[in-house]
Amino acid sequence: MTRPLRLLTVGHSYVVALNRRLPHELARVGAGRWEVTAAAPTFVHGDLRPIPLEHFAGEACRLVPVPAYLTRRPHVMLYGRTLRQLVREPWDVVHCWQEPFVLTGGQLARWVGPAPLAYYTFQNIPKRYPPPFNWVERYALRRAAGWIAAGHTVERALEGRHGYAGKPHCIIPLGVDVEVFRPDAGAGSGVRRSLGWSEPGPPVVGFLGRFVPEKGLRVLTAALDSLATPWRALFVGGGKLEAELRDWAAKYSDDRVRVVTGVPHDAVPPHLAAMDVLAAPSQTTRRWREQLGRMLIEGMACGVPVLGSDSGEIPFVIGDAGLVLPETDAGAWAEGLATLLESPSRRGELGSRGRERAESAFAWPVIARRHLDFFQELLETPRKTGPHS
Repeated sequence: MTRPLRLLTVGHSYVVALNRRLPHELARVGAGRWEVTAAAPTFVHGDLRPIPLEHFAGEACRLVPVPAYLTRRPHVMLYGRTLRQLVREPWDVVHCWQEPFVLTGGQLARWVGPAPLAYYTFQNIPKRYPPPFNWVERYALRRAAGWIAAGHTVERALEGRHGYAGKPHCIIPLGVDVEVFRPDAGAGSGVRRSLGWSEPGPPVVGFLGRFVPEKGLRVLTAALDSLATPWRALFVGGGKLEAELRDWAAKYSDDRVRVVTGVPHDAVPPHLAAMDVLAAPSQTTRRWREQLGRMLIEGMACGVPVLGSDSGEIPFVIGDAGLVLPETDAGAWAEGLATLLESPSRRGELGSRGRERAESAFAWPVIARRHLDFFQELLETPRKTGPHS
């Protein structure tokens, strides 16, 4: 009887239970063929709170807690001997759900044995890292058997770069739970009532994410200001532009704008269901462009028609399941919003397309299968150099 293939996946964000959905699905989808172990820090200092390792019932993968140090800054975070000993076990594939230029990426490259090592990266802008991160990246890529790009713009940025070029790679985005994020008109109506909105009322334009300049809030509010079509707006998230956003909302004395902060992840689906359209007007900067747009994937899974800017990965995420608009053109945004607000049938068509796209391209079982197919490819690809070259 053939033994299961042993897969180790390591990620500092695995400290949060929801972030271990990938290894959980890898174990479920690969049951009988793959034996999956996830290594997660026992504790990290998160941006908003200290985070001890979270557990959830029914987790399909084996979970190994590993101490981590200097966790306030993920770039310089380090693992200790527990992970070193774990990595040196006989694995068939080692997967690093962290960038190859961070210090933990270098640690894994140093510790891994003969098993193929694959990194996951979100870097969709070519960057020159200062020492020691550029040294770590070069070392890690010499040791790596392949790499996974989080999107098409990541592949374009890295496929010709030294260390990445010529190595097996593939594009696999993040996933979404299509059972949790699903169309639910009743839940949406409940959220609108809780916000003090009467039913029926004007369509709701929604935003979900960080209240920061690069997420395009100023473009969206300018577009809403110019609309003649009746609308309501729901902003869900938090960030440094909160006060500015609330000042803008106060201009509308007819109570048509709601700004909601502190929404836990399990309350996001009903808030999305409360929206008639979801806008993601991300803005490219010199150092950043949209790497994915998780809110778009979640919105599509909820059957909410989406509008996104042409920043970074957004056009590839939306495909033909929504509207892609020029990122800085508030007039185009006003026109796009008016088109959907004035046409329930068009909203219904795009909402159905979005749901179908979420199920076929972004559902976690689909994402897990694509990872396992790539890992199998690495096992079948002759290595040009030894693991310690």
